Amino acid sequence: MVSWITAGAGIYDVGADETPLAIGRPAMFPTGKRFAFDFTDYRQNLVHFGAGFLERVAAESEGALPGPIHFDHTAVPDADALRRWKSTITTVAKTVIGQEPSPLVLADIKRLAAETLLRTFPHRTAPLPPLLTNPRNSRIRAAVEFIHVSAHLPITSTDIARAADLSLRGLQSAFATQLGMTPTAYLRDVRLDRAHADLVHLGPAEASVAAVAERWGFAHSGRFSAAYGQRFGELPSETLRS
Repeated sequence: MVSWITAGAGIYDVGADETPLAIGRPAMFPTGKRFAFDFTDYRQNLVHFGAGFLERVAAESEGALPGPIHFDHTAVPDADALRRWKSTITTVAKTVIGQEPSPLVLADIKRLAAETLLRTFPHRTAPLPPLLTNPRNSRIRAAVEFIHVSAHLPITSTDIARAADLSLRGLQSAFATQLGMTPTAYLRDVRLDRAHADLVHLGPAEASVAAVAERWGFAHSGRFSAAYGQRFGELPSETLRS
């Protein structure tokens, strides 16, 4: 979500990384956590982006792996970025409000807005490992991207192989040769990274270790804690409290 007020006053992330809003200046909603806000006598404009769509655009335009994007909602874009954003939103409004654009025009204008958002607001994505940029590794890249897109789903190595147009044996060989691990181990690490991000951004009042572990497919709390500790050097409960 991007918003800007045209009247009144507002603050995001009350009691945490508080961000006062300035009239006419766009700001990102905090991402990856719950937050409180306080508005007074306000008028507000909003632009909503689907997370999956924005992640795909970031992967294509920035060479990132598909996955959650974490924006710094406290950052103030520079003047040039704000001018680009305003120009893009004006174009979007003229194209869609009161009009019926063709599917092709609508897709183009949505992508323009997404790319402008990514250029305007500082954010973090998962970088694509350099070895996967080699055209010879296009199939394992497809497998890795499928894992990142589908980590929240009950996928198997067979599903990953199918997405990469590889045999199961070919998939396992490619992962062993290029990444030094099995597809199952890579999927587990991606899920651990997602669990870590949740625990970092959520507080003890908003989540529990058990709930986060279950969300990312870890049914056994002891094994989850052990794998988490090995990857991040601390227990999940310590991350949640920090």
